[in-house]
Amino acid sequence: MKLDETGQKGSSVRLRLMLASSTMLFVELALIRWAGANVVHLSYFSNFILLGSFLGIGIGFLIAAERGQWLKRWTPVPLVLLVVLVREFPVQVRQSSGQVIYFTAVKTTGLPEWVTLPVIFLLTAAIMAGIGKITADLFRQLPSLNAYRYDLLGSLTGSISFAVLSWLRAPSVVWGVLAAVALLILGGRRNTLVYGIPLTAMVAVLFLESTTTGITWSPYYKIQLERSPTTTRTYYISANGVPHQSTAPLPVLMRENSPYREAYEQTPRNPHKRVLVIGAGNGNDVAVALAYGAEHVDAVEIDPRLQQIGAQLHPAKPYDDPRVHVHIDDGRAFLERTDTKYDLIVLALPDSLTLVAGASNLRLESYLFTREAFEAARDHLTPDGAFAMYNYYRKSWLVDRFAGTLDDVYGHAPCLTTFKRNAAVLVTGMTPADQSCAQIWRPSGKVPAAATDDHPFPYLLHRGIPTLYLGALGTMLLVTLLSVRLAGVRIKKTIRYTDMFLLGAAFLLLETKNVIGFALYFGTTWLVNALVFIGVLLAVLAAVEVRRKLRHVNQILLQLLLFGSLAAAWLVPAQAVLALPFPARLASAIALAFAPIFCANLIFSDRLALAPDPTSAFGANLLGALTGGALEYLALMTGYQTLLLVVALLYLGAGIAMRVTDTATPAPKT
Repeated sequence: MKLDETGQKGSSVRLRLMLASSTMLFVELALIRWAGANVVHLSYFSNFILLGSFLGIGIGFLIAAERGQWLKRWTPVPLVLLVVLVREFPVQVRQSSGQVIYFTAVKTTGLPEWVTLPVIFLLTAAIMAGIGKITADLFRQLPSLNAYRYDLLGSLTGSISFAVLSWLRAPSVVWGVLAAVALLILGGRRNTLVYGIPLTAMVAVLFLESTTTGITWSPYYKIQLERSPTTTRTYYISANGVPHQSTAPLPVLMRENSPYREAYEQTPRNPHKRVLVIGAGNGNDVAVALAYGAEHVDAVEIDPRLQQIGAQLHPAKPYDDPRVHVHIDDGRAFLERTDTKYDLIVLALPDSLTLVAGASNLRLESYLFTREAFEAARDHLTPDGAFAMYNYYRKSWLVDRFAGTLDDVYGHAPCLTTFKRNAAVLVTGMTPADQSCAQIWRPSGKVPAAATDDHPFPYLLHRGIPTLYLGALGTMLLVTLLSVRLAGVRIKKTIRYTDMFLLGAAFLLLETKNVIGFALYFGTTWLVNALVFIGVLLAVLAAVEVRRKLRHVNQILLQLLLFGSLAAAWLVPAQAVLALPFPARLASAIALAFAPIFCANLIFSDRLALAPDPTSAFGANLLGALTGGALEYLALMTGYQTLLLVVALLYLGAGIAMRVTDTATPAPKT
């Protein structure tokens, strides 16, 4: 009977640990998406929420078992406070930095950003500290590797669940209901009222948002659709609270001096029979291509909801035309896969208002504006073809960067047409004879260096970390130190897990590098991103399962394998992988990305199995991940490939710390 009771209790703990871990990751992902959709700053600082989550979870694991029960009891309170704050005081970013460009509204609303962002960071940390404490207390009740195993299974469940909701384009109230149900279960009967009241309030706020007229969700944005009161536009589309696109009748698009006409008017010898539109959106550019006699139009749009709006509401009905072929895909990924040659390729206002999840500064369109991307577009043009791009570029140096890159790639200066509000159109033919310009581009000053696939930051004026980011990172570091101190975490006790701290920092950087790599090889789509995170979790789980089968592992051999796999990832150039056919590219990307992760997590799993206090060791690892998230900004100076050197140094430091700090004890049964 006792055995049955023990077995049932163990099964209950495992299930609750999976639920807690799943809730932890689900809430983290939901906060990143939802807060970024309502506070424009967070669209460009998505790891602000991520780092706050690591801080909170780390504190939850580091607090002693007998302490911090109030964190568990009041977990829903900071959650509802965050939701109400964001809904009542939305903030739009002020474009005041001369170092980096944001494509946002120019006005500000609500509280100042220097108030809102720290408060959101602290509330996020408080939310995740409560859920982290719930998870940690369950973690302690199982042998370390067993607990880590079920923690990973829960993380996989949370990641897959959120990916499914993204695919279904579920509104925010659905996310809130699922999180509320999970938290009510974790809170238990004794906390039904304490949890139920704030969670009901949170769901009510999200319900009001989700039922607002014109609000829908895509996998990338909260989209608001409004009918235009003018005759020059039919609908206005806002993404994450910022005016993004508008649909217009064809006569308006085709009127004299329209930016939409420039690509065609400045290439009079071009037949314009086969046209590629990257950033097709609601269909304005597709309608213009058809009006100029295109016989085949490939319309590439990354956001399915924006394309759907165009298909349903655009007055010219361009997506109904049989000559149009729609591709819901990343533009760069489409270029890398297709063999089609085009008379004209148009980059049509591809300015996203969000970042690739898990990458601190990579925007959805970043890889469209690198030198290698311009070369890929050139290679897909017919002998007398042309390339065009246009946008509201905000700064003359950005126009110079793009025009200078086109000059280098094509061997001659492009046409430049400027409009009000800093709008500009750049058109270049394969040869000077293939373009007819009223004005040739001339640099307005020193031309900034081209963005590259290794340093894909076209909106960053110079290599370096902008003061805006340094200030935010400094504030987060100060808050982290104060929070750890106020939470009563014993720093001296945690120092013995320096190796786990460094392993966490290295792993987060390695994960980021892999997200970036897959975004380049296969596109910045939400699906690619979700699959990478799921793949990382599977690789980590595989390492845990292997370690559970082994009585002993050779740490030196594992470290040699780890550094060997990092060296391979460093030595193999990205262009060599991009040049491979799709199956070989996929196999190479998986091998280069997941071999180091597998080896690193075998090392981590072994250290966790031998740790005298596995929960504290895991907490130190999470705080290390926070540090790795801050170190990710080094890529703004060095490029992403150099991050592998930082990863190697961190793993080297962890290896040294393993020998300096004697944390090993006889392994518990796992």
